[in-house]
Amino acid sequence: MYILGINAFHGDSSACLLKDGVILCATEEERFRRIKHWAGFPSEAIRFCLSDAGISISDIDYITISRDPKANFSKKIIHTLKNRVEIKSIINRLLNSKKVGSIKSELANLFNVKESDISAEVHNIEHHRSHIASAFFASRFKKSAILSIDGFGDFTSTMTSIGTDNKIKVLDSVNYPHSLGIFYTTATQFLGFQNYGDEYKVMGLAPYGEAKYLKELSEIVKKTDNGFFKLNKKYFRHFQEGVAMDWESGEPKIELLFTEEWENLFFKARMKGDDLDQFHIDLATSVQRFTEDMIFHILTKLHQKTGLENICITGGVAQNSVVNGKILSNTPFKNIYVPSAGNDAGTSIGSALYLYNHILDKERLSEIKTAYFGRRSSEVEIISCLQKKGVEFERLNDNELFERVSEKLINGGVIGWFQGRSEFGPRALGHRSILVDPRRKDVKDLLNEKIKRREGFRPFAPSILEEYVNEYFVQNDEVLFMEKVYDIKKEKHSTIPAVTHVDGTGRLQSVNRNISPRFYRLISSFQRKSGVPMILNTSFNENEPIVNKPEEALDCFLRTKMDMLVMENIIVER
Repeated sequence: MYILGINAFHGDSSACLLKDGVILCATEEERFRRIKHWAGFPSEAIRFCLSDAGISISDIDYITISRDPKANFSKKIIHTLKNRVEIKSIINRLLNSKKVGSIKSELANLFNVKESDISAEVHNIEHHRSHIASAFFASRFKKSAILSIDGFGDFTSTMTSIGTDNKIKVLDSVNYPHSLGIFYTTATQFLGFQNYGDEYKVMGLAPYGEAKYLKELSEIVKKTDNGFFKLNKKYFRHFQEGVAMDWESGEPKIELLFTEEWENLFFKARMKGDDLDQFHIDLATSVQRFTEDMIFHILTKLHQKTGLENICITGGVAQNSVVNGKILSNTPFKNIYVPSAGNDAGTSIGSALYLYNHILDKERLSEIKTAYFGRRSSEVEIISCLQKKGVEFERLNDNELFERVSEKLINGGVIGWFQGRSEFGPRALGHRSILVDPRRKDVKDLLNEKIKRREGFRPFAPSILEEYVNEYFVQNDEVLFMEKVYDIKKEKHSTIPAVTHVDGTGRLQSVNRNISPRFYRLISSFQRKSGVPMILNTSFNENEPIVNKPEEALDCFLRTKMDMLVMENIIVER
């Protein structure tokens, strides 16, 4: 049984393919289009999935899309009438819903077949149920509380539920326009980070300041007795104007959400490119701390309702790895699972799993502990790419390769590392990574000057052999998807300054020998030379989506000052 799961006409559009409940492949459309957070129809991701499996669209039994235009329909009407929402916003939403309802037509055009030739049943799975399924059905838990929290989807911003075996029971939800995700996005825009998906910059900036504005923020968002929250409408434009989004070019853009009242409370907004003053830094700190406290409030109430030890976290807000790292120490939950793609890309997998487990009543399969579901390149393809560009290269056996690369790291090299299948989700996990020695004190300046050209306050992450996590981190945990930030032990700060953030934390990836064998072997080789069982790991890109093909890896290498490019067993060196 083949299930094609799709996230379409929404930020981070993506596709996945399941065979008898097992994920064969999954990828984001942005990796092919080369536009971050691509929000149209994921045609190239779908082509990839079918080609990778060697099947055609006629072989698909079910198609799931992680949107349901019928969900909360009456609530949408009431909100529209009550708040006199602008007609432009209504028209845009209706057009988007129409696109969501025409999936077979889109697929027929894509593969040049008649709609009648596509026999697959189409299932619209509500947005947050898709998020919830992407976490719970991928986890090891037989029973768990689940929290999905993001900007909004299908008129809902937050949903709590209980997962038991292959069924999900929704407990409660928060409807649009009240949204913690929109609050965080609004603050992000006010701080001058106005691109779609810039929220992680606020998270990275937060450790540099003091949380001086919690009182003001509690005027903007208030806790409710039922364990949720309410936005104060006078601070947000979307209550009447809607969330004005443009994605016709594929790149999602959101118009500014804060009102004059927000500016009156916090002075003038920072414009893109303006200097970052201490006020902005302290506001970022306050926004992050306030959001953390709000999530702990929601989770504590959820624990009271369920009495369960396990929690699954998903949705765009679940990409806040700082929050994730604090949940177990600030709530009564004992165990946590966060998927590799908690963002909207993950709903393609979630919608497919929801159909397979919850609707079709199939038994759950093993925990998903890998994110390597994307495109891979053969050695023939890599060599052909290099030869076309006239680039000299060497082919090494494994022993020679790991020896050469680890030695280059020891000697200060910056390395582009391109191996196996690309990762699904926003994190590079050792298959499409840029690697550096974590002992270097000059890494931020080095990487930003040579490659990244990004804000200096943003941290770089450590990938560590899983057996050594407790030696370097205060919290000992399996963190496969770089989804949690933990405290690095104080005595290790001077040993690994390149991956120790200003507040003494690191967003860790624990590297497992069986899940990531080549990355594990490289770090082990580096450890034998340096005594340190970790490598600095950042995404293989330069202000673009993570590289997907050899051509993109080579282009990134050539236009930056990277020292070595490694694609499978092929090495290019300056």
